[in-house]
Amino acid sequence: MVNSHKPKRIGILTSGGDCPGLNAVIRAVVKVATYKYGWDVYGIPYGTDGFIEVLLGKRQPEDLRIRDHGYDIPGLVQGLDILHFLSGSVLGSISKGDPELHADEIIRGYEKLGLTALIGMGGDGSIEILENLAQKAAEQGKAWNWVAVPKTIDNDIPFTEASVGFDTAVNRVTQALYDLTFTAASHDRVMLVQVMGRDAGYLALEAGIAGGADAILIPELTPILDESVVQGICHHIAQLHKHGRRFALVVVAEGVKNHLGQKEHYIGDYLAQRIQEYSSQSHNSDLPDSLSLPSLDTRVTLLGHLQRGGNPTSTDRLLATAFGREAVNLIANGNYNQMVIWQNGRVSSVPISRVIEQIKKGRREKKAPSCVDPQGFLVRTARDIGIYVGETSIDDQ
Repeated sequence: MVNSHKPKRIGILTSGGDCPGLNAVIRAVVKVATYKYGWDVYGIPYGTDGFIEVLLGKRQPEDLRIRDHGYDIPGLVQGLDILHFLSGSVLGSISKGDPELHADEIIRGYEKLGLTALIGMGGDGSIEILENLAQKAAEQGKAWNWVAVPKTIDNDIPFTEASVGFDTAVNRVTQALYDLTFTAASHDRVMLVQVMGRDAGYLALEAGIAGGADAILIPELTPILDESVVQGICHHIAQLHKHGRRFALVVVAEGVKNHLGQKEHYIGDYLAQRIQEYSSQSHNSDLPDSLSLPSLDTRVTLLGHLQRGGNPTSTDRLLATAFGREAVNLIANGNYNQMVIWQNGRVSSVPISRVIEQIKKGRREKKAPSCVDPQGFLVRTARDIGIYVGETSIDDQ
């Protein structure tokens, strides 16, 4: 163990929606902090709420310390290593309320713990909240040093090519599409799968390609389910029928809106109804055979929070471990207010201020901080292998 650095006390918390890989980050942080630097690590329960509990005396600081053998399972696994394989967050998380309303209490709780720095895992909303708390502390002349670790199954955080939890979610949706393929084929059905992706379509696009989808609808390419989009899907299914394929898989991200540009909680059901209506009209019309359809039998699967579950994939475990290590090393070097990122096959970091700029820009433009490139490689790949992703033509480059 290298202990040339001054001993520090660091905190770690998870905020926002859970996802696989969070516990692997915790494990990596504790191991690196303990074995490399000889520091103490304190797990903050339920995001920033934990600071308030410490301030009120509901939790004692020493009770929050995470030791190497803090999660022993007698006779099976020793120490923290079990966390490497678990989904969710053993610290708990929060995804509602407004922590900034209790900023003073949270900052005082941070001080009571005597933290040198905090590692916060979160998506765009959580990162912005934690940075606002840091700015509030600075205004009071207090230190709130922190490092952000990006995690989200939407993969929509700027500057990083990958976020903790995304790869596992892609695998979960891909497996669902594989499973649904055979029941779709058995009954000549159109299976519509609604997946998460409030403003960004990375999950729908990557899982759709990997899972053999025939159509993928994402906010960046088909933001509104107008008549042309419904026609496009139905004409695509008609072509499949013409070549002997009597079933289809359609993936739709939850951020796609109805024909009026309004949010639908069950956009999959809405689309299924539109497809059925169009196919029934087509069946009773004089359309050319190439565009004519039988009345389609549709079924909808809403994967919901199943997308957040499952054991983290090896890719997510590796990413989480690399992120946790980098976060601790940034603190060791006094390089605070950074977000760890994955770019070009390696871990690095960017100032959180730059991340916040992109988050605010996205909010002004009413889109995700990081969106699927409509002319990107994956969109081109989908089109080239015959997946319907919208009518916009993209010239080859």
